[in-house]
Amino acid sequence: MISSLSTRLLLSVGVLLLVFFGMTIVVLEVAFRQAGEQAQQDILDSQIMALLAAAEPNDNHELVMPPDLPEPRYGTPGSGLYAELRNEDKQAVWQSRSAIGMRLPRPAAGSPGEQRLARLTLEDGTPVMTATLAVTWEFAEGELRPYTFHVTESLDSLNAQIAAYRRQLFGWFFAVALVMLLAIAVVMRSVLRPLRQIEGEIGDIESGGRAALSGNYPTELKGVARNMNLLIGSERGRSERYRQTLDNLAHSLKTPLAAMRAVLDETAPGETRERQAAQIERMNDIVRYQLRKPARLLSEGIGLPTLAVRTELQRLADGLSKVYRDKAVSIHIEVSEGAEFRGDRGDFLELAGNLLDNACKWCEREIQVTVSAASHADGRQGIRLTVSDDGRGIPEELAQQLLERGMRLDESAPGHGIGLAVVRDIAANYGGTVRIARSSAGGAEFSVDLFATTTGKS
Repeated sequence: MISSLSTRLLLSVGVLLLVFFGMTIVVLEVAFRQAGEQAQQDILDSQIMALLAAAEPNDNHELVMPPDLPEPRYGTPGSGLYAELRNEDKQAVWQSRSAIGMRLPRPAAGSPGEQRLARLTLEDGTPVMTATLAVTWEFAEGELRPYTFHVTESLDSLNAQIAAYRRQLFGWFFAVALVMLLAIAVVMRSVLRPLRQIEGEIGDIESGGRAALSGNYPTELKGVARNMNLLIGSERGRSERYRQTLDNLAHSLKTPLAAMRAVLDETAPGETRERQAAQIERMNDIVRYQLRKPARLLSEGIGLPTLAVRTELQRLADGLSKVYRDKAVSIHIEVSEGAEFRGDRGDFLELAGNLLDNACKWCEREIQVTVSAASHADGRQGIRLTVSDDGRGIPEELAQQLLERGMRLDESAPGHGIGLAVVRDIAANYGGTVRIARSSAGGAEFSVDLFATTTGKS
């Protein structure tokens, strides 16, 4: 299905022009053919009258024709104009030199004084038009004899003129249609420019480069721009109110966390204190993320900047390396050129943190993290995050079950079976999916697609 309005309009206009010009060509060609045939009939009628005027009776009471006629084509063999005079026995008493050696077709003669016209063909297939006039000639002694004048003219010239006329019609109408389509395309480009401007400005708003739509639009679109700006302003205001309220709540929770950290500093050994402090800091980040989620869902897609993926992944890797220091986990990060993600930082950290934490828990020593560019079917750009380890791996038949909330394969390991379900939910919010496979090192491999958020995403 064609999605472009300008393409649809051009195709529609093209089809209408094709139908209209096609009908016009047919009508004009029919009118030209009828006019040509009428002119041909008039010529044949005048030729019959000229022959009738030139005929003279001889001393034998027979009608004869002079050796030379005013029309020179009668004297040229195969000229395309032929004539003959027949008596009551239908025998030719005279035939023009142009018809020598030819058998001319002739229609049945009518009653005296009646002229008949017919379209016939010669023996070689040449189309001709024949005019026939039956007369009764009165000689000097009052004797009456019937005669029939036949005039035949080839239609090759008329058909050639019609064909040339048809070609001219097609040529001129094709040129006119092409010029009209080009003119319509130019006009549409000018008419649709405000729509392209709105599209560009909305893209700027989504990327954070613009706060609202401009007001420089035609009258028909000013209402759309005004209502869009009101909607954006309303959503931003509501988001800001939620953010301020929840930030206050997050700030109030910092005090108990800080107290817990102070107690640990006083009572716990150095290494234990460092590991517990890392977990408290992560708890602090999680609290901020979860408390900000309602406000973020209201405003996501409006002015979100591009996320520094490598930096955020490196921070997570550094923190988890300290947590799993006993395993001496080695985390390798690879980010492809052009892999950019525009979304909420908290969502990315929650998703990547769960995947990396899961990999650290089940790996032997090595974890590979790769980020590459990805494209959604609707044109949105994003990234594919892949986390693989060298652990025991996940049975294929149980892979999808792990994404369900509360599902765990090994009850002996710490955890609640929620992390991968959170990963699945976040990926779904960004139009992506989670795929589980076996890594090249024999462990598990999680691949998640994350695409740029839109204002219409739920």
